[in-house]
Amino acid sequence: MDRLTATTIIPDAFQGARDDISMQFLIIWDQIKAPLIVPLLRLAVAICLIMSLMLFIERVYIGIVIITVKLFGRKPERCYKWEPLKDDVELGNSAYPMVLVQIPMYNEREVYQLSIGAACGLSWPSDRIIIQVLDDSTDPVIKDLVELECQRWASKGINIKYEIRDNRNGYKAGALKEGMKRNYVKNCDYVAIFDADFQPEPDFLWRTIPFLVHNPELALVQARWKFVNSDECLMTRMQEMSLDYHFTVEQEVGSSTYAFFGFNGTAGVWRIGALNEAGGWKDRTTVEDMDLAVRASLKGWKFLYLGTLKVKNELPSTLKAYRYQQHRWSCGPANLFRKMFMEIITNKKVTLWKKVHVIYSFFLVRKIVAHIVTFIFYCVVLPATVLVPEVEVPKWGAVYIPSIVTILNAVGTPRSLHLLVFWILFENAMSLHRTKATFIGLLEAGRVNEWIVTEKLGDAFKAKAAKAPKKPRFKFGERLHLLELGTGAYLFFCGCYDLAFGKNHYFLYLYVQAIAFFIMGFGYIGTFVPYS
Repeated sequence: MDRLTATTIIPDAFQGARDDISMQFLIIWDQIKAPLIVPLLRLAVAICLIMSLMLFIERVYIGIVIITVKLFGRKPERCYKWEPLKDDVELGNSAYPMVLVQIPMYNEREVYQLSIGAACGLSWPSDRIIIQVLDDSTDPVIKDLVELECQRWASKGINIKYEIRDNRNGYKAGALKEGMKRNYVKNCDYVAIFDADFQPEPDFLWRTIPFLVHNPELALVQARWKFVNSDECLMTRMQEMSLDYHFTVEQEVGSSTYAFFGFNGTAGVWRIGALNEAGGWKDRTTVEDMDLAVRASLKGWKFLYLGTLKVKNELPSTLKAYRYQQHRWSCGPANLFRKMFMEIITNKKVTLWKKVHVIYSFFLVRKIVAHIVTFIFYCVVLPATVLVPEVEVPKWGAVYIPSIVTILNAVGTPRSLHLLVFWILFENAMSLHRTKATFIGLLEAGRVNEWIVTEKLGDAFKAKAAKAPKKPRFKFGERLHLLELGTGAYLFFCGCYDLAFGKNHYFLYLYVQAIAFFIMGFGYIGTFVPYS
């Protein structure tokens, strides 16, 4: 038997190029591209195109529904009975339902006065309302300040309760659940919930409670958010565009068609009987509000969204706070979908179409596919086709569908249409963080139950800005985001390759998207708060 030589095992071309690492890499690439890379990339393109079509059909469908709703004027007052609550001479104030107002907070130094003041300013018979401040603060100074504020309002005759606990089990859900156990809550019919940065108008209860009183099938009335700091920086404008679509279109369509949508966790009023029937607050995910809404809906309860009723609140204006919030908002729904899928399938109280809506439209397309396709397709697979010209993406999938979806998403904020390109780049860059969080939720990985309260600045930033600004100290861990920097480098390389060898002019998109990832990766977006 002949002895094996090096040339028997290693091709001749390899022998001549063994000292040239780049040549060896190119030879390996050529050898694995046709049998392995091309089929895998074609499969990835096909899957991404299917997900793009799913998202496209969903966006067009809800676009048609919202146009129909607006044209035919299906106002809440026409769909549900509403009339002002009237005085009763014999019963007096007891004719009005008892309302509990809950304000969960955690170390909210900058905004606690605003939220408590707004809640105490709600117009309602004074003996038929209880303000409950659920303070989970760990900072003793802030705890004392919140307690003093509650005492100040109590001295003015407001029925306000300051509640604390000796742990933070369950975070917000745990605090709300603990608050509902108090003896005085047993006499309450409805509960309004406001996060610490929310400031309802005085007539909030007069505009929401009548719907619940006159329509016993309603469990929840949800108001819209109004952002007081949307003009603070470019990042808050981008957030406004995304959230305005959510409130203007998604919530409106859910309310008008299936009487179901995700409770936003704040600026809403629940019927306490419905809340208890659904099983109360649960802390198994980081989206306790959505969890409660889905469980209540499966019990047959209906929800109403009031787009004309707006409650002031604050958008996170620092990148760090926004990333924590988006992790929670992306990871939580995916994890909830994993936990509740079979419960939804086997439920016998709701119709098949409502199950399809909740599973396919509400969870699968909006909470999972939307995040994954945005990053995987437009930031990974599409750039990869530049390096593998054998794989082509049809123009309808690369250009037409994303363009139409983007335009449909932008209709909620007409004043920001000129920022559409920046919004696309920002959303694509954030899609990496959201996709990672979505997979963490689906797989129940390490950070699945991570809960970090979104930082609110209130008027603190304005006050600090009025003073001589301090130069922020550079913190490696907080300012550098390596995944975003790596993605930016990948897109930049693909752009260079396309410029040199490509024919589709993808480099025009790849370069600007790479810059967006670099900006995000270095943390140069949002408001900078000087370190004290």
